[in-house]
This record gives sequence, structure tokens and C-alpha cells, in this order.
Amino acid sequence: MKIGISTSCLYPMYTEQSFELIAKNGVGLTEIFFNANCELEPSFINQLSEIKAEYGITVSSIHPTMSLAESFMLFSNYDRRFYEGLEIYKRYGEIAAQLGARYVIMHGGKPNGTMDDYGYFDRFAKVAEVVSRNGTTLLQENVVFFRAGNIDTLRNMSDYLGDSVNFCLDVKQSLRGGYSPYDVLRLLGSKIKHLHLSDNNSQNDCMLPLTGDFDFKDFLTTAKECGYTGDAVIELYRNAFTEPQELFDSHKKLVEKVF
Repeated sequence: MKIGISTSCLYPMYTEQSFELIAKNGVGLTEIFFNANCELEPSFINQLSEIKAEYGITVSSIHPTMSLAESFMLFSNYDRRFYEGLEIYKRYGEIAAQLGARYVIMHGGKPNGTMDDYGYFDRFAKVAEVVSRNGTTLLQENVVFFRAGNIDTLRNMSDYLGDSVNFCLDVKQSLRGGYSPYDVLRLLGSKIKHLHLSDNNSQNDCMLPLTGDFDFKDFLTTAKECGYTGDAVIELYRNAFTEPQELFDSHKKLVEKVF
């Protein structure tokens, strides 16, 4: 297992700048979080590819910028928007393939009155199929206040879609949702393909690794015991640290502690 840093940790630094800063600091793995539609242009992806080649960094996953629009684009009852959304996700699948990323991570839709959970699951499967055409896999993330932000929905989604659904487990999001990330590991097992790591204590659920009470070594050991074979990235909000060097120091200490 490799442990990296998501570019989202450095938001609102421009995506290419955060990617290069992570690579320059010797972090060998990253997740690229896109933040504007112009970043889907071929010239921009070529720029990212050049940074990737220069530093030899691995891109584990990419995260679309349309997270807040997915309810409207993909999970409403207006078919034209859905098919437009499919084209956007098709593009993200192409981008992931170009950057060598295995996964595209989706927040998904929020609960609404136009579609029940099973309609949501069916739509997710259609988006996953489009992404898979480029050899990449769509992952549902457990984001609080979104449809898949609670453990019961994760269970139902897994049961309904079977082997055609896979997940990204975010530690802080599970805590915000009121359930243990360990319970998700045991529930979903090898269907979890990617991990978002952060620390926490009784007062704060989003902290730099090794500044709180979370036992990373135990958690990652349990993940492997439950069938997890992927990598992990630190994913934090920018207010979790003051200077970027704190993030890189935390990453280095975490890698040393776990391995």
C-alpha cells in the first residue's frame, strides 16, 4: 500500500500548482481533484501529464468538479441533463486513463423527491458503465448529506448492484455520518477500492494525521484483513493546517509509522 496526498488539501491553490507542489515534495502518490471545467481541456491534461512524467508521481484517482451538480445533472427526472452528465463523466474516464488513474470518485446525488434509492443505484450503474469504457472504475464515496452518506444506503447499494459497484471510504465523512469507518470496512470489504485518510479527536473530525487519536496502523491493518488491496490518500480541508509544509511533514511521519 502507498499513502499519498490529494490535491484537494491545498485548495484553492490551482490544480496544476498543487499537483506539482505535492510531487516536488517527494510524495509518490496523489489524487487529482478538478476544480473548473476548463481543466478538462486537452491542453490542461497534457500539462498535468508533463508534471506526472517529470516527477514520476502516480495518480491513483481523479475527482470531478461537478460534485455539487450531480443531483441536478445525473439524478433528476430530466433525461437530457442525464445524457449530458454521462458525456462529462465519459470525459473524466478519458482523463483518468490518460493520467494512469484507476478510479474516478463520485459524491453522487442528494436525497430528493424525484428518485428513490433504487432509481439512484440504477443511474449510478449507467455512469459506471460509461467510465469503464476507458478502463477506469467509478467509485461511490460516502459523503455526509449525500445519498450514500449513511451506512444503510451503502449496504443497500452494495446488495442491489452486487459486483458492479465499488466504493471510496472517507474516514472523516463516516464520522460526520455517525458511523465507524471500521463498520464500513467490514460491511463492504474488497468493494472498497480507495481510502481518504484524516485524523480526529473528540473535538475535531478533520485533522492532520498523527495530530489526533486515530490509530492509522490498526485501521489499515483491518482494511487489509477485510480484503482491501488499494492505496490511500490524505484528504483534508485547508483549514486543518497553516502551512503546506505541515501537510508534507504529517505525510512523512504517517508513512514512517505505518511501514
